[in-house]
Amino acid sequence: MFDWMVWTTPVAIFFICIACMLAVMTVLEIKRPTTPRKGFLPLVTTRGDRLFIGLLVAAYINLGFLGLAGTIADWLSLANEPSIWWGFALSVVWFVIVMRKG
Repeated sequence: MFDWMVWTTPVAIFFICIACMLAVMTVLEIKRPTTPRKGFLPLVTTRGDRLFIGLLVAAYINLGFLGLAGTIADWLSLANEPSIWWGFALSVVWFVIVMRKG
C-alpha cells in the first residue's frame, strides 16, 4: 500500500515529530488556552497559528534541501550529497524560533 513512498528514517522521524507536536498542542490548548500575541511575524498569531506556519515552512525547507542537495554538493565541492539530516536540523531550528519568538 505504501510502496510508492520512500520511508527513510529521517522521513519517519519527521512525521512522528509532527504527530507528537499535534498531540502536545492539543493537550496544551486544553490545559492553558492561548492568547494572541505579536512577535517577529508580520501578524498577530496564536500558538496554533505559529505551529501551522512553523510546520509549513519546515516542510518547504526539507523539500528545498532535497531539491538542492546536488547543487549544495557542487557548491561545497563535496564527494556526496549532504545528508538529509541537515535539512531536518535546519527545519527544527526554524520551528523552535517561530514557536518561541514568532
